[in-house]
Order: sequence, then structure tokens, then C-alpha cells
Amino acid sequence: MYRVRFHGRGGQGIKTASRILGSALFAEGFEVQDAPRYGAERRGAPIFAYVRADRSPVDERGPIDRPDLVVVADESLVQVPAAGVMSGLRDTGVILIASVEPPEVWRERLGIAGRILTLAPEPEENEALTGAATVGAAARLIGVISSANLEDAIRKELQGMAAPVIERNVERALASFATFEAHTGSVSEGGTPDRASALEPDWVVLEAEPTSLSAPDIRGAATSERVQTGLWRTMRPEIDEALCQNCSWICSTLCPDGAIDVGAEREPIIDYDHCKGCLLCVTVCPSHAIRAEPEPAAAEPRRTP
Repeated sequence: MYRVRFHGRGGQGIKTASRILGSALFAEGFEVQDAPRYGAERRGAPIFAYVRADRSPVDERGPIDRPDLVVVADESLVQVPAAGVMSGLRDTGVILIASVEPPEVWRERLGIAGRILTLAPEPEENEALTGAATVGAAARLIGVISSANLEDAIRKELQGMAAPVIERNVERALASFATFEAHTGSVSEGGTPDRASALEPDWVVLEAEPTSLSAPDIRGAATSERVQTGLWRTMRPEIDEALCQNCSWICSTLCPDGAIDVGAEREPIIDYDHCKGCLLCVTVCPSHAIRAEPEPAAAEPRRTP
């Protein structure tokens, strides 16, 4: 089984990169599991994503604690202990860092004997393109993904974006794929870990505070309205008015952030400034009137408060 762990910050396309790699591996005939893991939900906060791929069904669940490949899109995370970039990395594992510094510098900094590779971002490269570059390199390092399937996976996951954006991501990923040709197959499949080798949870014990400290509860009214959590979305719920039955008490009640209001005709009104794109409303809509669309491709809200 291949186990790949992506590290980056919110806004760097880490979740999308893991989905691209998973889609490409699936096209090569692998059973695939890919999932993001969030810390604080804000732009710039550390984010993790995991990809497992095997020729047989993938039964493992949860975070990857023994990665075969660690991909780091933001080098500042490497030396942040809480980010856990080096956690569980074995001597046979490979770490790929988006950095202008050569591997020798990072090997000295980290004091490890494992294989380290670096990928220098292009001048003025935006965060999303760095994600595309890392997934192109990861695909080459694994060594079982063709450039055609890599390109198809990028186009599939970025569908709905503007054509120039898609082409630029394809170009950057394929260029990175070609750059690492000499390292094709550097990442080997890890075996099935036994329970004895599993990492113990890194528990943090929080002692209870005295009542004099913990009892006061001071709140600032309406502060959540100032946080535009809609910026976190990658997928966007869209309402098809032709299918909507105006049973808005369902989606508005179940929305975990109260981002769906009810209009005068009982029609649901989505507050896109605060909708985080969890898509729970898509799941619970009995008439299937709410669909998910990639955020850049979605039209302006059809209904406004």
C-alpha cells in the first residue's frame, strides 16, 4: 500500500492536491482512500491530507502515522512541532519539500538520514500552483502514474474553473512530473503495520481551572458576522428553483452554521458570506434541489436576502 501525507496551509490547495493524486491512482487501477484533516478552520492554518492506495481494498482508516511519502507545500511547517511533518517518517520514507533550499541543507537542519527532495517554486508562483507542482512531483515519485492520467485527474478535479487556470495547473504539474523523472519510483509501498508498531496518541492533558477563572463567560455580540467563513469553501451549494419545494425548515434547521435563511415564501436563502461549504444541505434535501458545484464555477446566488 502507498501511504502519502500532504502538509500545507489553508488556501494552498492541499486538499485538492490529495484529490488529484487519489484520482490519478484510481485511474491506474488502485483502490484509493483520500481525506483531508483540518485544524483551525482559517486561511493559513495548517492542513493535512492523506492518500492511501492499494491493489486490494483499503481497510485502514484515520490519519497516516507511517507515511511512505510526506509532501510539504509550506517549508515553514517543517520546524513547527505541532504540525507533525516528521511524525512517523521511517528511514525508507521520502520527504518532498517545496523550497528553494537544496536537499543537503534540509538534511543538515533535520538531522535525518532519510531521502529528502526539494521542489523550488517558480518566481511569483501562487499557492494553488505550488499545490499542483507538488502533486506532479508526488505522482512521479510513486512511479505508477502516467502523465496522461495525471493530466486527466487535474482536469477532473478542477472542472468548472476558468480554462486558463486549468491549463496553467496542468502545465505546472506536468513540468514538475518531468523534472523528477530521475526519481521515478523512489517511493516504495509500505507493508501492513502491526499494532505493536503503532504510534501512541500524543495526548495533551488539560488540568481543570479553578471556578474563579473558568466560570466567567464574556461574549462579544455579533462577532461571528464579521468572519467571512464563506472564503473557506471549495464546493458551493446551489439551489435549483425548479426542483425546490420550499421545505426550507429542513435545510435551514440542519445547517450547522445557520447560513440558510427562510424567505417570505418559505424559500431557502443561502448566506454565501458565511456558508463554509460543508454540503450537509445537499445531503438532506428531499427533492434533490440543492447541488454542489466547484466554487469558482458557481454562478452568483439566485436568491439574495
